[in-house]
Amino acid sequence: MTIYVGNLSFQATEDDLRDVFAEYGEVKRISLPSDRETGRKRGFAFVEMAEVAHEDAAISELDGAEWLGRELRVNKARPRNESGGGGGGRGGDRSNVTSNPL
Repeated sequence: MTIYVGNLSFQATEDDLRDVFAEYGEVKRISLPSDRETGRKRGFAFVEMAEVAHEDAAISELDGAEWLGRELRVNKARPRNESGGGGGGRGGDRSNVTSNPL
């Protein structure tokens, strides 16, 4: 399972996250997405740990904790298909989008 870490400071790095989560157990992988166009961090990350018990401990301790001036939101990540995707609740129907707004 993977942990979702939201409301991250834009200054947070993968090394920063690894240091924090390593206190709870072995960190297997960290993903810190950035915007494709600007390269700016998006304010959230995914952390995968070696053992579920360590993930649970990290979630319990870090959810709501203040770090780098922000109150973290830490919980189990949901698979993309359960998170609502990008269809905006319309099942991806974009028939109401105008190609030329002028």
